Amino acid sequence: MPNKKYNHFFTIALLNSIYPLSKPLNKFFTNVLISSKYKKGDYIVKKGEVCDRIHLIRQGLVRGYFNHNNTDITTWVSVDSTLVTSISGYFKNEPALENIHCLEDTFTESLSFKDMHYALKNFSEMSHLNRILMEDYYLHAEYRAFMARIPIAKDRYEYFLSITSPEIIKRLPNKYLASLLNMRPETLSRLKSQ
Repeated sequence: MPNKKYNHFFTIALLNSIYPLSKPLNKFFTNVLISSKYKKGDYIVKKGEVCDRIHLIRQGLVRGYFNHNNTDITTWVSVDSTLVTSISGYFKNEPALENIHCLEDTFTESLSFKDMHYALKNFSEMSHLNRILMEDYYLHAEYRAFMARIPIAKDRYEYFLSITSPEIIKRLPNKYLASLLNMRPETLSRLKSQ
């Protein structure tokens, strides 16, 4: 449920730790960020909806997935202090190609596309912050692309362990981790036990 009456200290402090922001930009964020609470099982966005907000997860666990031949295929997972959105929905104002599904009770603070562009146009430091965040996003997208092309399940699993926060590995249910790693849950269980 969206809640505008919140000080957004978490997001503002996190963004300032990435790149120092001016008092006017901090005030702007205080006025435009929206806090939301999602229960485990809720969707931040469903395929086909337009997602016009980028969410910072204060606390929670979410996954992106799509359905192919009646099988859900997990494409990414995110936990506390990370950004999530539908790329096609947010940047192209088009229907989302995937679902963003909460695997735990999840609390986010979000910024609309319109407010993001206002900040980029009116606060010079926002361009620096945006560049740093986009670099981080593309770096993680590259890791996922490499992982998806590793042909042997054991090697995929080991690569995933080397690039992923231990917090995700502890909290992510096996069925979603197996889907993300493109392997059967039995294969994942065997690899975890070795």
